[in-house]
Amino acid sequence: MATKRSRKPERGPARSSARKDTDHYEPPPVETRNSDIHGRGVYATRSIKKGARIIEYLGERITHAEADRRYERKGDDDGHTFLFIASRRTVIDAGVNGNEARYINHSCNPNCETVIENGRVFIESIRRIKPGEELGYDYQLTWESTDDPVELALYACRCGAKGCRGTMLDREPVDKQKG
Repeated sequence: MATKRSRKPERGPARSSARKDTDHYEPPPVETRNSDIHGRGVYATRSIKKGARIIEYLGERITHAEADRRYERKGDDDGHTFLFIASRRTVIDAGVNGNEARYINHSCNPNCETVIENGRVFIESIRRIKPGEELGYDYQLTWESTDDPVELALYACRCGAKGCRGTMLDREPVDKQKG
């Protein structure tokens, strides 16, 4: 992945939404350019209201097994992927036919969140976003308590937010989460 690191497909801080798609198409109010956070980033081209659906995370829809196979082919020092878990059966690989959404960087003080609806992933604003502001959401990348600490260090956060937790990883490993 060119701008964000992810060891495993992202599950993201997704929530369900009852929104319906509209009948008209309006291009997303964003552009991709270099980022101070990491590599490329996605920036608002105009003001975006709180609660606005900004862009869909697009790419090739593959199985979890295929996502694992693709990830395993990468070198040990290459944590970049564009994989996002859309459902128990489907992973979106934005490295194949993906769009600008793949360049949205992680932030510990996000202005966006992911919404999974009917196996599709959307990026929505959680507050007003000013023109020129970089979009970001909390990746909450999954990890396990038995993962190699050296490998986990590859996921250091560079968002620069006040109160940054220093990592793009979820707060707790999946093998220790309640639920």
